[in-house]
Amino acid sequence: MACTADGVAEAVRGAAAIVADHRVELIDLDRAIGDADHGENLNRGFTAVVAALDEAVPGTPGGVLKTVATTLISKVGGAAGPLYGTAFLRASTTLGDRAELDAEAVVLALRAGLEGVRARGKAETGDATMVDAFTPAVAAAEEKAAAGGDVAAVLLAAADAADVGAESTVDMVARKGRASYLGERSVGHLDPGARSTALLLRAFAEAAR
Repeated sequence: MACTADGVAEAVRGAAAIVADHRVELIDLDRAIGDADHGENLNRGFTAVVAALDEAVPGTPGGVLKTVATTLISKVGGAAGPLYGTAFLRASTTLGDRAELDAEAVVLALRAGLEGVRARGKAETGDATMVDAFTPAVAAAEEKAAAGGDVAAVLLAAADAADVGAESTVDMVARKGRASYLGERSVGHLDPGARSTALLLRAFAEAAR
């Protein structure tokens, strides 16, 4: 994937396809601890994102991410729309008008996205949320970039770390969102937001490869 606007748009299309493929899984995960709408909401949002990109691809990677952000915020209900929308919007703002992304820019975008999610959701590591997948992903991306990794290597490191982080939520007591109402009964359940975060990062890594 060339990290131009067109390349980022193709990566987003790949993310939409992965969300569609895992829609039922995300619904089932959310049914166990929430209101079973995460997979449906996210799929609807990314379907709308693809439609927006089909109409016109913005001229910069940041512009593409802004289109993702505004579409998700307007189309996705529940917590996912505002959280993912904020993440993509912060990433877009950080990238500015860069025409192409290198590893350093990707890391900056990931870090900005994570900080946006934390600010919006008021969640920290250990709360059994998407932050538990996103935080180790960013740390792994930063480490790989510092070691000289390219965009593909950085995103692969992020995706691998996100998978492990998402799995870690199974052993946590949820402290945010609807799952927190279950208290100790939330232990044993994979957080759907953490899972979808890992899926999106995996899609971006596959596109970069």
